[in-house]
Order: sequence, then C-alpha cells, then structure tokens
Amino acid sequence: MENNELTPAEQRVRDAFPRGEHLDFREAEDEDPAQGGDWGPERTVRAPVLRRLLLNGPQEPGEIAALKLSGLRISGALDLRYATTDQAIRLSHCSFDQVPQLYGCQLRQLNLSGSVLPGLNAATLRVDGVLRMTDCRIHGPVRLGGARISGALFMDRAELTAPDAPEAVLQLNQATIGDDLWAPELRTHGETRLDGASVSGSVNLERARLTAPGSTVLTAQTLTVGADVRAKRLRTRGRIELRGSHIAGRLDLGYSRLSNPGGTALRASSSVIGELWLHRSEPVEGTLNLRRSRIEVLSFEPEVLPGRVLLNDLSYSALNPHEPADRRLPMLEREGEGYLPFVYEQLTAAYNRVGDGQAARLVQLAKQRRHRTTLTGYARAWGHLQDATVGYGFRPLRAAVWLMSLLAIGSITYGLHQPRPLRAAEAPHFNPVFYTFDLLLPVISFGLEDAFAPDGWYQVLSYVLIVTGWILATTIVAGVTRSISRQ
Repeated sequence: MENNELTPAEQRVRDAFPRGEHLDFREAEDEDPAQGGDWGPERTVRAPVLRRLLLNGPQEPGEIAALKLSGLRISGALDLRYATTDQAIRLSHCSFDQVPQLYGCQLRQLNLSGSVLPGLNAATLRVDGVLRMTDCRIHGPVRLGGARISGALFMDRAELTAPDAPEAVLQLNQATIGDDLWAPELRTHGETRLDGASVSGSVNLERARLTAPGSTVLTAQTLTVGADVRAKRLRTRGRIELRGSHIAGRLDLGYSRLSNPGGTALRASSSVIGELWLHRSEPVEGTLNLRRSRIEVLSFEPEVLPGRVLLNDLSYSALNPHEPADRRLPMLEREGEGYLPFVYEQLTAAYNRVGDGQAARLVQLAKQRRHRTTLTGYARAWGHLQDATVGYGFRPLRAAVWLMSLLAIGSITYGLHQPRPLRAAEAPHFNPVFYTFDLLLPVISFGLEDAFAPDGWYQVLSYVLIVTGWILATTIVAGVTRSISRQ
C-alpha cells in the first residue's frame, strides 16, 4: 500500500511506527470507545494497514518499532493468523468493527486495555511477554484456548458477554500462563472455561462477578495453579466445576457468594488443594462437592455450608476455626448417601491433631449412633443399650453411675431385709454391700451370693442385679476394647 493511498490518520500511524511512538487520538481520557462507530476518518484506521505495518513495516536504525495507538476506530478485521511479529502491539481504548483474527500468531506483547471488541479469535496464540485486556468490553466469545503466554494475563475489570453464542464466553482451556492470571472485578455473562489450563503464578478473581444462571459459570477441570487462587468477595450465579484441579496454595473464597439453587454450587472433587477458605462467606446456595479430594486446611464457619455437602473420601489435616463437635457434626449428616464412616474418622483425626480429645470422642459417639440406624432388630436394641449405659465406651463415667446406683439400691434393700442363710451354721457374716457386689460383678466373688437366698420379690431383684451386672460388664469391656484399638 503506497503512502498516497493512506488517509491522514493512517499516515500518522505509519510515521510513528518505526520509532515506537505512542499516538493518542482521544479527545478526552474518559470518552467511551463504545461510541467508536461515530468517529470519523480522522480517527479511523483500516485493519489491513496495521497488518502491513506489523508484517513489513519500515524500520529506522537505532529505533525499536512498535504499534502504540489509543482512541482509534479500527475498521475491518485485523488478520494476523499464523503471523510472527517482533513489534509490541498496543491498541488501547480503541473500537474494533470486526473480530481480530489472531489464531496461531506469535507476538512480542499485546495490549488491548480499555478497548471495545465484538470478540477475539486468538486460540493457540503465542505471546512472549504479557497480554493485557484490562477494562476491555468484549461482546462475543474470547477464544484463547491453547494460548501460550510467557508473562501474565491481565483481565482486571474486563466485561465479557456473548449473548448469541452457544459457546463459552471466555475460553482458556489448555492455555499456559507463565505468570499470573490477573482478573479482579472481572464481569462475565456466560461460561468461563479453564479446563486443563496451567498458571505458574496466582489466579486473582477478587470481587469478580461470574453469571450463568442454571448453567456452568466456571469450568476448570484439571486446572493447575502454582500458587493461590484469590477469589475473595467473588459472586457467582451458576456452577463452579474444579474437578481434578491442583492448587498448590490457597483457594480463597472468603466473603463470597456462591449461588446455584437446585444444583451444584461448587464441585472440587478429586482435587489436590493446599487450603480451601470459605471464611465469612454467605451460605452456599447449592451442593458443595469435595469428594475424594486432598485438602490440607479447611476454613469455614458451619453456617456457610449448604443443605447438601458431599465429603466422602475427603482427606484434610486441619479444620478452622476451631469449633465444638456439636457445631461440626451436622455437616457429616448432609451427604445423603447413608452411613459413611470415613467422614467421621476424618473429623475425629482433625480434633485429635489439635489435642481436643473430648470433641474427638463425641464425634466417635455420633458415628456409632449413626451406624445404629442401619441395623435392625437385636443389633439395634443392643446398640441402644450400649449407648444408654456407657455411651458406646466413650462415656465410661456413665457406667460407674449405673453401678453405684444399683449398688445403693441393693445395699439398702438387703440391709433392711436380710436374705435367709442356706446353711445357718456355716453362713458367713452378712454384709449387704458386699452381697450386692457379689450379684453385680460376674467375675469377683465374696462368697455371699451362694450363702444366702432371698425370697419373693427380693429374689427377683437379685436376678435383675445379676443380669444388669453382666450387661454393664460386657459393655464396659467393649468400650475399653474400642478405646484401646483407637489408641
């Protein structure tokens, strides 16, 4: 394209390119590039002109060529498919008439901050530096699947919508980002896809708003993050899918609101996560699924959990903040899959690690009671008896109270109504306390039970004491055995 075919605006761009000068066509810094359709030829550059500059533009010795433009309308499609350019590209606060075609191209750096675009086709894009899309407004799918960005990806305060597209509004599946994915206050209306993506640094979604009611708002299966996922004050309407993800640091969802009524709000099953924080978040609306995951630290208040929580085969080391057992136990009953002993063992281990043996025992007692509901007939009756007498061995003082009460009843009764001796000449001196002991304790014998024989209902009382003693002794032995096995 010859110089005489260029408009004055395009000529200015061509002259500034070899020296990497920044041209700002804006009339005011706060003007809205969404009004770019009204800009005249003095602020319009054809996309083929930019393409020619980037692929075969003039060079000046001692200067670094770059395309740095602000406040322009770019007419036509900027087509750089499969192209390679060493020049940095900055097209900030610009208005694009058509979707830029960047599939498979290799760029030094790309900055689209503040621009308005009808979409972006940049799958398998290679960027040697950073990709900036800060404050962008994009009204179509952003296709960055398989992209390789050696630096960071900035999407802070960007707004992405794709009202007529059946595909995800943001596609970063299988993308590799060498630094951070920086997207605080991101706004999306549709699905964001990060399946198989790898982020060496952190993912920042603080104060983001992700909306896809009744659908999946964020898909990040097998996502790998080298540091933290910072998502404080995140607001979502739709399903978050993190199955199989690996997050080395913290998944911080503190002060957030996750909402997908009638479906799954957050699924992080089969994942490996350093810490999961839901600290001071609003109650989750929808199912929370953490099955088969390994999480070192879980941090949330009991009130945050929804009505259905899936925890089977979840492994964790610590549970913060420290709460009494009766505050944590309800979450184990929200699985909806019947009796799952593993979830009780995990909570018990968490309490034991912080030295709260009393809470650990209460969890084990709750486990036995839950198991009892799966039994029938004699087994369930026996369970009720063990619970009432010694609390399945976790409340041994209860057995002592029963024994002392029965001992007092027997001692008073037989003290007032001494049984007749079987052989008066050979009978030892009668002692009501030790006689009751003889009846209650099936192993120890003081020789009084065989020497005296009560009559009438006093004999019935002796039978009750004998049977009760055997039951108490059996349940105490079972409880002691269970305690030893736990140790």
